[in-house]
Amino acid sequence: MRRVAVASFIGTAIEFYDFYVYGTAAALVLNEAFFPNLSSLNATLASFSTYAVAFAARPIGSLLFGHFGDRVGRKSVLVASLLLMGLSTACVGLLPGYGTLGVWAPLLLVLLRFLQGVGLGGEWGGAALLAVEHAPRGKRGLFAAFPQLGPSVGFFAATGIFWI
Repeated sequence: MRRVAVASFIGTAIEFYDFYVYGTAAALVLNEAFFPNLSSLNATLASFSTYAVAFAARPIGSLLFGHFGDRVGRKSVLVASLLLMGLSTACVGLLPGYGTLGVWAPLLLVLLRFLQGVGLGGEWGGAALLAVEHAPRGKRGLFAAFPQLGPSVGFFAATGIFWI
């Protein structure tokens, strides 16, 4: 039972670390790399718009992965959502900028951000559900807190990395 609680905490911490690192990079780096033809203000706004795409995709991910979690099994679907988020994040990190791919670079960035949002939506709900389902009687609230701690830890880790 403790293993599930710790795993749900670590999973959400890693997922939100990825999410918050992107947000910081959107403000500091991605505007110039993907939108160099825009003014500084417009490039930053466009960069933050790609960040917002993942927020819009999160409910879709929770519905999609929740549906398949009920049909196929929660653990395998949770692993699939983690893989989707992780692979999308890796592809964002490897994605060449506007100078190499032209207009395809920001389009691919938006697609990858959408996939990250879908993965995060599925992972967070799945982690919370698994933590509660595996909790001993009378401790469901305590076990449900573990995946909710992950976003805070991910935020501090992402901020710390950029600060360093």
